[in-house]
Amino acid sequence: MKRIQYDVPTPPMHNKVNKYQIMIESWNRVRRCLPAGKAARSIMAAVAMIAVSACASAPSEGEPGPAGESMTMDQLLQSDFNRTITMAMRDNLDSLYRLQEKLYRRNPGHWKRAGHADLEAALKHGQQNIQTASPPQRLDGLQDIEILSVSLDPAYTGDRVEAFIYGLADMILTAHQDKSRFYVADNLDAQHIFNAARNVEIAAWLLNSRRDDHGEPLLLANELTDQSSNLSFEREFGQLVGRLDLVANLLDEKLRRVGINYLQGLLFFNFLPVR
Repeated sequence: MKRIQYDVPTPPMHNKVNKYQIMIESWNRVRRCLPAGKAARSIMAAVAMIAVSACASAPSEGEPGPAGESMTMDQLLQSDFNRTITMAMRDNLDSLYRLQEKLYRRNPGHWKRAGHADLEAALKHGQQNIQTASPPQRLDGLQDIEILSVSLDPAYTGDRVEAFIYGLADMILTAHQDKSRFYVADNLDAQHIFNAARNVEIAAWLLNSRRDDHGEPLLLANELTDQSSNLSFEREFGQLVGRLDLVANLLDEKLRRVGINYLQGLLFFNFLPVR
């Protein structure tokens, strides 16, 4: 089934034992793919040196700075651009999981209606569904924007939070060809990701504007009153849209840069490789 790729896990930075175990497992997979001989041994030695230096430079727990990722062997198959998109997708999923928790906290009746024992059980269930491409109950056969539309339909009586978050996640992943890690052979469509960003904007607007038959919001989200102010939902949606737009623009720029780099090579009289 499609979805989040766990073939190369990314443990927390402070969990050094798991980090080195994963490094060894990834190393063994790469080694099995290499042919025997001197060339293969040279490649393996170079990879080992890179891996060791990456581990040594990993930030310690609680250290401020960008949220990177531990060194894994599959990163040898990723360009800088692939790493950028992979990090963006990781952060998009994190944003969706935070939105799921925020919505459940403001609308606890929905996880109770679905029969979950507590909030943690509801969060775990929703995330597992996203990771395994398992639509919410009663929504089998629907996908991405179809589920998103149903979740914002006043007539829907199921767990609206689960359906809303799953619909958003499925839509974003579908725009990325149902992948969460990206490699040099992948070829994403900039227009699909641009459309996903617009869909997030529409979903955020509908979440704040849709009402039921009694004039009440379908889901409580942003709050701005004389007594309190909570715009954390708006910030998460804004970050989602910003990352999606950035990836779409970078994809559109990628092919243009190929031609520019070629012209720059001619301008500075750089010889082109022949083998």
